[in-house]
Amino acid sequence: MSFDHYKKTIEEGDTVILFLGFDNMIQFIVDKSRTHQTKYGAVKHKDLIGVRYGSKIQCSKGYAHVLHPTSELWTQNLPHRTQILYSTDISFITFLLDLKPGAVVVEAGTGSGSLSHALLRIITPGGHLHTFDFHEQRVQKADQEFKEHGFGDSVTVSQRDVLTDGFGLDGIADAIFLDLPAPWDVVQHAKKAFKRLGGRLCSFSPCIEQVQRVSDTLHKQHFSEIQTYECLTRSFDVRTINMPMPDLGCSTDSYSSSSHSDSIHKPVIGQTVDDDDDGGDDTKKKPNTGKSPLRKDTSHSEADDDDDEDEPTTKQARNEGNKEVMMKKTSLHKSPSSYVFKSGITPNLMTGHTGYLTFATLFPE
Repeated sequence: MSFDHYKKTIEEGDTVILFLGFDNMIQFIVDKSRTHQTKYGAVKHKDLIGVRYGSKIQCSKGYAHVLHPTSELWTQNLPHRTQILYSTDISFITFLLDLKPGAVVVEAGTGSGSLSHALLRIITPGGHLHTFDFHEQRVQKADQEFKEHGFGDSVTVSQRDVLTDGFGLDGIADAIFLDLPAPWDVVQHAKKAFKRLGGRLCSFSPCIEQVQRVSDTLHKQHFSEIQTYECLTRSFDVRTINMPMPDLGCSTDSYSSSSHSDSIHKPVIGQTVDDDDDGGDDTKKKPNTGKSPLRKDTSHSEADDDDDEDEPTTKQARNEGNKEVMMKKTSLHKSPSSYVFKSGITPNLMTGHTGYLTFATLFPE
C-alpha cells in the first residue's frame, strides 16, 4: 500500500494504525495468519481484511479503531532507530523549503525515516528523494520500509559518509536537508548538488555553536537569507481555579442599597413607635428615662391583646424587618467568598528544546 494516497478498505499486506487511545497506538502489517495482542484483547488480522479504514472494531475486552496510515501517524508509531524529528519541526521544514510535487530533495541523515515519509508525501508524484546514512543496518531497514509503504520508486537510499565523500550528485536538487554532527563540512558538497537555478537548504543542529559555525560557512559559500529558528511546543492543561475574593475592609452596611434603607424604618433612641404607625402625628417623642422606650405597654385591654395576636408588635415587626435586612445583606455578602474560573496552566514537566533550524537560499550565479 502507499502512504501518499487514500484507499477505502484494508487489504492483506497493508500497514494499519490500531488506535487504542491518544497516547496508545500500534502499527503493524496485516497478515491473515497472525493475531495481535492489545490491552483490550486479541485482534485477528483476518478479521480486518475488507474492513473500511476508520472503523471501530470489537476486541474481547473492548474496542479499537483501525486508521489509514499517514506520515504524522507514522512519526508517532515508527520503530525508533535514532532520535527523530516530530511534526512541529517537520511542518516548519517542509514549508520553508518550499516543497511541491515533482521536487527533488537530498536528505543527509535518514535515521528512522520520520522526516523522509513527510518529504515523500509532499513531492510525490513526480518527485524523488535521495537520502543518505552511514549506518548499513539503518539503510537496509529504511529501504525495506519505503518499499512496504509504496515509496519504492520515489526514493533512493544510499549508505555513504557524506561528511568525507559528499553526495556524489551534481545539479539535481531543489532542496537539501542536513541532520549531521558537522554540517559545515557538507555545505560545499551541497552547493554542487543544487540545480543551476539554486534552491533552499535547511540544517538541523541541537547546539547553538553548531549553528554559528554552519551559518559562517554558508555565508562564505555565497548562500543568502540565512536565518535560524527554534520551534517550541507549549501545551496547556485546562483547570478550574478557585481564587479567594480579596477582603478590602468594607462593612456589610455597604452592601445594603438605598431602597432597603428607605423601606426599613429605623427607630431612634427615645422615640416610641405605635403599632399602627402611618407616618402621622401618632408618633410621640418621650424623654429617655433609662427604661427601654420600645417596651410594650401593659395597660391595654384584653381586646387589645386579641388585636395584638392578629398584628405583630412593634418589637416583632422591627425584629422581622431586621432579619429581612440581614438576610439581604447576607445574600449579598455570600456573593461568593471565592471566584471560580477556567484557566490554562502549563504542566510541570514539558518537552523543551529539540534543535535549531537554519535555513539558507542559494540564488543562481
